[in-house]
Amino acid sequence: MPAYLTAIIVVLSAFTSPLLAAPPNIIMILVDDLGWSDVGYAGAPGKLYETPHLDKLAARGVKFTSAYSACTVCSPTRAALLTGKYPARLHITDWIAGHQRPLARLKPPAWTKYLPREETTIAEVLKAQGYATASIGKWHLGTKEEGWPEVHGFDVNLGGTHRGQPPSYFAPYKIETLKEGPDGEYLTDREAAEACAFIEANKAKPFFLYLPFHTVHTPIQAKKEKIEKYKAKIAKLEAAGELGAQKSAPYAAMVESLDEAIGAIAAKLDALKLSENTVILFTGDNGGLLGPTDNKPLRAGKGSAYEGGVRVPLFIVYPAFVESGLTCAEPVITTDLFATMLDVAGVKNDPRGAAKHDGVSLQPLLLDPRVPLSDRDEIYWHYPHYHPGGATPYSAVRSRDWKLIEHFESPEGGRIELFNLKDDIGETKDLATSQPAKVRELHAMLKAWRASVGAQMPVANPDFDPTKEKGPGKNKQK
Repeated sequence: MPAYLTAIIVVLSAFTSPLLAAPPNIIMILVDDLGWSDVGYAGAPGKLYETPHLDKLAARGVKFTSAYSACTVCSPTRAALLTGKYPARLHITDWIAGHQRPLARLKPPAWTKYLPREETTIAEVLKAQGYATASIGKWHLGTKEEGWPEVHGFDVNLGGTHRGQPPSYFAPYKIETLKEGPDGEYLTDREAAEACAFIEANKAKPFFLYLPFHTVHTPIQAKKEKIEKYKAKIAKLEAAGELGAQKSAPYAAMVESLDEAIGAIAAKLDALKLSENTVILFTGDNGGLLGPTDNKPLRAGKGSAYEGGVRVPLFIVYPAFVESGLTCAEPVITTDLFATMLDVAGVKNDPRGAAKHDGVSLQPLLLDPRVPLSDRDEIYWHYPHYHPGGATPYSAVRSRDWKLIEHFESPEGGRIELFNLKDDIGETKDLATSQPAKVRELHAMLKAWRASVGAQMPVANPDFDPTKEKGPGKNKQK
């Protein structure tokens, strides 16, 4: 038997062993609008941002280089993470409450603008297993009446409301579910402090901490001293001819504050001797927002069908069982994190029973990132909306090296693009014309998937007026 298979069997046995002293703690960190190339460990070409704590933490686990958000905007990805279902299946397909394009060629479907209470969340599953649960940060999945974290399995909700962004990153925050701090307190610091307090309070039992930071979403607000630091760094890099496309000092300062918050949480786990038995998952909810940041070498950014809109950072750390310093190139997506958390928590049977769900556990990739997932070759997106980031209604599929995008808005009824991401990560060469067989294969897969999840489609807009329609740039980003 190959040595690596022996190792997998040994570690799998450890995951399921009844000799484990306690189920692992789980910390699920979701950063708002964090771009794929905004973190140092990703090896992106930019030299501006500094993320030493994140880099150190990522080095302790498995880094996923082809990780994707479930949507190009935030609310659908959050719903997918919490339920393990594709946004298309949930019919939560845009940020809540979405952009209005009343004169566009297509009209979005009547989609769902909240997370229904009948959906089973990861917090509800883990709470039933004896976990203490908390959501600290952004919610953005409906109004209080429709349901905030408290009605979705969380014992604690600090900062979660219907809002998609904080009124201010400096106290007074004016967030009704977060007690005001002293004037000038920084929200990212406060969320990290609340996370550390929750960990301290629950150190003697398993806990699930969902930490959806508000940062680095707009408004772009950072500490003055950090902004000045990065202004000086930008000048130095520019003088040396080394300044890349990332040029915003305030945004760089926000990234550093995020990094310090992660460092504080890691230090708390170390101090309490909880690090070995704590699983940390870190990712973003969509691609980086162009303007504040840049996603090169990826094409475009948040609100786009292209890689810059959906490829995100992801790493998973579990020191007790996962070898450090590993990298995985397997394509994975937000919906996979639900099943992964079930696995590492030792939940043998999905309590949703026969309920339809999506995603596969990434636990095999934590054990050996070289072995492709055996039960999934394709991942999908469906966004029947418009967005100022450039998206017009589309669906897409990635199958190994290939990515097909079907754009619904065109006079003839649809347009296909095909890219080979292995050869062309920047999606600069559309191969649809030269690869008709691959187009037919992937398009058939995409249509079959849409039918299987009950995806809602846009329809012709009877009010379409090409003389007055201004295009996707007319609306404010969310």
